[in-house]
Amino acid sequence: MKYCRYRSASGIARYAQVEERDGALWAVHSMVAPEEDLAGRLAELEDISTETFAAAPLDSLSLLPPVVPTKIVCVGRNYSEHAAELGNDVPKEPLLFLKPPSSLLAAEGTVLMPSLSRRVDYEGELAIVIGRRCRNLGPDEDVLPYIRGYTIVNDVTARDIQKSDGQWTRGKGWDTFCPVGPVVAIQGPDEVDPLHGAPVFVTTRLNGEIKQKGSTADLIFPIDSLLRYISAFLTLEPGDLIPTGTPSGVGPVASGDRVEVEVTGLGTLKNIFQTE
Repeated sequence: MKYCRYRSASGIARYAQVEERDGALWAVHSMVAPEEDLAGRLAELEDISTETFAAAPLDSLSLLPPVVPTKIVCVGRNYSEHAAELGNDVPKEPLLFLKPPSSLLAAEGTVLMPSLSRRVDYEGELAIVIGRRCRNLGPDEDVLPYIRGYTIVNDVTARDIQKSDGQWTRGKGWDTFCPVGPVVAIQGPDEVDPLHGAPVFVTTRLNGEIKQKGSTADLIFPIDSLLRYISAFLTLEPGDLIPTGTPSGVGPVASGDRVEVEVTGLGTLKNIFQTE
């Protein structure tokens, strides 16, 4: 099952199950907000909206980020070719950094490039969505029960600021620097299943031209290793987001550019970039 989050005509955040129809994604059934979206649950309990749900193509909806995370735990240099293209060594342990939830942006939203930066890059990624509170996973413990599913992220980066600061908070954390969506696919054999199924491919296009193409089969630190490593020091909560790293081929964007990140089984995350 896939689901999306969107803003209804009355301005309320709502959730809907998503299916593919004639090659396009459609919101087909309303659904209850997940536990981490307290505002969404409260809206349902108070029956703020009396609108009747009608199936609609996703591109006709006012989409919102499909996740409401307490934190976004990103993984750097998790593809060896990407590490090499920026002149970095392959890390011996997962290289982690945080993006604030304020950086979230919906599919079709506009990424605002700060005037302080002279180079803003795209970085297409597959991201894990946590479904259950997770802390201190054991070396042989099954990670599957803690994964709700997967979505798409563009880890937008002000590359010059990242390099000049020496740490990544400003370079990675600007408002709108974490486009995500358009859907979450629930973990399972009928959906995206990089743990037990076929590898998942990440393809990034800049103005229609393919710039990145990578596979989860090439991750330096696979998904189960990442969850064990992160949960050893950090409690993961339902809805938390873990982008798993970007393949080689990252590059700069200019104002007016359109970036599309496509992930097997998840559709395509599309965003326009504009100078702030």
